[in-house]
Amino acid sequence: MSTVSAHVALTLARHIDHVFGVMGNGNAYFLDALERSTDVHFTAVRHEAGGVVAADAYHRASGRLAAATATYGAGFTNTLTALAEAVQAHVPLVLVVGDEPTSGPRPWDVDQIALASAVGARTYTVGRADAAATTIIAIEHALTYRVPTVLAIPYDVAARDAGPLPEAPEPRLPAPLVPAGPFAEGAVEGLVEALASAERPFLLAGRGAWISGAGEALGDVADAVGAVTASTALGRGIFPRGEFDLGVTGGFGAEGAMALVREADVAVVFGASLNQFTMRFGDLFAPGTRVFQVDVAPAATHPHVGGYVRGDAAVVARTVADGLAARAGRASGWRESVDLMPLRAYEPGDHLAPDGRLDPRAVAARVGELLPEDRVVVSDGGHFIGWANMYWPVGCPDRMMMVGTAFQSIGLGWPSVPGAALAKPSATVVLTTGDGGGLMALADLETAVRVAGGRGVAVVWNDAAYGAEIHLYGLKGLAQEPMLIPEVDFAALAAGVGAEGVVVRTLADLDRLAEWTAEPAASRRFLVLDCRISGSVIAPYQREIIRVNS
Repeated sequence: MSTVSAHVALTLARHIDHVFGVMGNGNAYFLDALERSTDVHFTAVRHEAGGVVAADAYHRASGRLAAATATYGAGFTNTLTALAEAVQAHVPLVLVVGDEPTSGPRPWDVDQIALASAVGARTYTVGRADAAATTIIAIEHALTYRVPTVLAIPYDVAARDAGPLPEAPEPRLPAPLVPAGPFAEGAVEGLVEALASAERPFLLAGRGAWISGAGEALGDVADAVGAVTASTALGRGIFPRGEFDLGVTGGFGAEGAMALVREADVAVVFGASLNQFTMRFGDLFAPGTRVFQVDVAPAATHPHVGGYVRGDAAVVARTVADGLAARAGRASGWRESVDLMPLRAYEPGDHLAPDGRLDPRAVAARVGELLPEDRVVVSDGGHFIGWANMYWPVGCPDRMMMVGTAFQSIGLGWPSVPGAALAKPSATVVLTTGDGGGLMALADLETAVRVAGGRGVAVVWNDAAYGAEIHLYGLKGLAQEPMLIPEVDFAALAAGVGAEGVVVRTLADLDRLAEWTAEPAASRRFLVLDCRISGSVIAPYQREIIRVNS
């Protein structure tokens, strides 16, 4: 018998290769069909939020459509924080869930459609006669608008006979947005003119530029005008010429590099939303800088933008590169006139802070020296988020992901590891998490260790506190007791699920990471470094937040 759930599983399987989640009676028939009748790999997580997080990380690391599953009721409501993050981060994902019967809600049911809508996710409910077609609609919506969709299977139809699987059409996706019409063409021409005449041109690219595949065209634009380049935290490594790149902008940027950005006379931003952190709360560019933005949003996303081109970053970048080539102008020479290497340097920190605990800057710098080059970094949220972003460079945007920052959430770190590990099966997956977020997501410590195995390492920034709150509200004089956490032995917790745990109280304790890196991945265990750091060292990006809020 081909059930409604089987129609969903078989149709979805044509477009995915992994599903993450927790089994319950609302999705049991779906998972049964997935396991018995498809080649899709199912990874069990230990909390429903972790299923969505793992799928989210899988997409960010692979670019493929993500999929997760949970049962109805409490299983579904457990996904909501992770679902909100995926919505705000524009992650195309299908979440397959059980739902109340078509005959009406039971005493324990909740309005799942309203809950999903509240965080920005549309729900598509399958029926006995349209399960395959509805699945395609949900996939098409997720891919077209780059958002999660919820695919709901009512409890009383999940196991009903739906007959032979019908032929379902392929999802139809929109073509890249091309600037069209005289106003758009004039805006592009104005951008070309500004770059051609710039003396100190600067290019900034974000995740949107990476998604559109703009890297090569952006490199051509930069070479044509001699531009210094940089990226947002989610776009790092997109420019081909690293020797002329300043790294990450905003609060994660090096002070010398950010000072140079303010010298630019023309700045062009491709595929970046220019949020408050990237823009250093309005201080990224000097008042005299002419700022242009290229994006698919309906209008410019920051008031400092003086010229806006609505279009796909790759399409516009190629048009600009061709326009510059047609002019046969000379490059500005700015980037060759500046020694960029020292401008990218960060503070090395001291071995120990005045309170006798480790200086997190020194820990981050040393870990960055020891990590394998072939690595993917996944980050939880919290005060520590700056350290990995500053001291652990990665080769391209799909190797650094921060699941949680779009929604300003913590506690999504551990379940990010399995998603990244399966998306990048040869790379070392490095988690950076705090003690607060690490405890919040502890259920999926086991999942991370089980899936990543010897390809996984976690750095826990253990300062026995919620650091961001200490540095912002503690400085304002609010009671600090609610901001404190009893010091937890993460090394022991790791050992309990089969990992190797190391308590790091001195930089010499990090020598174990050097040894671990030299061992074959097949013979080593997942490594958890429980770094006992000082809470007195404030990350530069946090200092900006303090300045703005003080």
